[in-house]
Amino acid sequence: MAEDSEETGRTRQNLALYRKYRPATFAEVRGQEHVTQPLRQALSSGRINHAYLFSGPRGCGKTSSARILARSLNCVNGPTPDPCGVCDSCVALAPSGPGSIDVIEIDAASHGGVDDARDLRERAFYAPVAGRFKIYIIDEAHMVTQQGFNALLKLVEEPPPHLKFIFATTEPEKVIATIRSRTHHYPFRLMPPSVMRELTEEILNAEGVKFDPAVLPLVVRAGAGSARDTLSILDQLLAGSDDSGIRYDRAVALLGYTDATLLDEIVDAFAAGDGAAVFRAVNRVIEGGHEPRRFATDMLDRFRDLIVLASVPDAITTGLLDVPPDRVEALTAQASRSGLAALTRAAEIISAGLDQMRGATSPRLLLELMCAQVLLPAAATDERSLLARLERLESGAVNQSYPERTRPAPEPSVTPEPSRPVEDPAAAAPPAPGAQAPADPAQPPADPSRS
Repeated sequence: MAEDSEETGRTRQNLALYRKYRPATFAEVRGQEHVTQPLRQALSSGRINHAYLFSGPRGCGKTSSARILARSLNCVNGPTPDPCGVCDSCVALAPSGPGSIDVIEIDAASHGGVDDARDLRERAFYAPVAGRFKIYIIDEAHMVTQQGFNALLKLVEEPPPHLKFIFATTEPEKVIATIRSRTHHYPFRLMPPSVMRELTEEILNAEGVKFDPAVLPLVVRAGAGSARDTLSILDQLLAGSDDSGIRYDRAVALLGYTDATLLDEIVDAFAAGDGAAVFRAVNRVIEGGHEPRRFATDMLDRFRDLIVLASVPDAITTGLLDVPPDRVEALTAQASRSGLAALTRAAEIISAGLDQMRGATSPRLLLELMCAQVLLPAAATDERSLLARLERLESGAVNQSYPERTRPAPEPSVTPEPSRPVEDPAAAAPPAPGAQAPADPAQPPADPSRS
């Protein structure tokens, strides 16, 4: 008996994290309170429907919640929102349990045809063996064919009292409307980063693993809101850790993200207009074997954080941005140096460039062209570029690598001499002998009385 217990303990230790820490009750489900609270209330009041539809992104807890609902329905004290955890049904339906004969899980991706639906319909009328209800959990329900749904329609519409259906799908719009209208639909959501970070930290502490706090934002970001994906990534980092624990540099290298120091270098170079530093950073990215599109995506994420920080100065303290404590001062300084208009313009350029880099034959060239556009706000005449130029002028950050073209100095102006009247050649000639000289108009006429 002791050997069996020891073997069970070793098996649980070797389980993947997303299986080892799968929730067993609705109270343990994280980030889905908008679903778990109504379900708990329905179980408490006894208003239980015969069919449920759980929809949402992958890895957000749909199948786990379906198993918890089945556990709550078949508990010896049930239906109850808090299963006892010790009865035969609760033990069988626990995350590490062997399963129950009265709870049938069907993967519709491989069993979604009309023949499978007819077989289910024939077996559904048999009473449960040990539990209160016979429960069908149909995963990937959108993969059931039109004919399969039609074969199930009458059963889902008017099931026997002992039968319950729980459909789980990532694409609820593909479930035919006649089925959807007969279910209670509960949409699941991606887990918020703050909740996911808290969960990963608790798991690492429970596992007794040392870790660099800067690793957690990387893991949460790589998981993209999916609890299963996040714990799978954390499990991979945990498997590759040594006595020093999970280190930031190894996590960055394994996940393919750009080191924060390299992002700091290129953002500071953009703010100073230092083209040489920008292209040196790009060269380091290529020489380090990083993917240019991955680097551009990381730059866009950094600019997004700086835009939020420039717009909301207390974004870090209020939790709007999830930033490690040792990065607060550096990001605040970068946001104040760059300016909101310049940051927004840079983000728009990189976002447009990312679309062009998809499938490009020369991603490095496109990355360098994007950087050149960010460096030269004077090359564009749109409003965002003009604001960026004004911000740069006001901050005194003159682009040393790309100085503005100087205008040629104007030539010294020469004041023309006043034009002289052209002399009449006849007037310039001396008077002939004996001829009277013409009267000078400037002199008064001679008085004849004096002659």
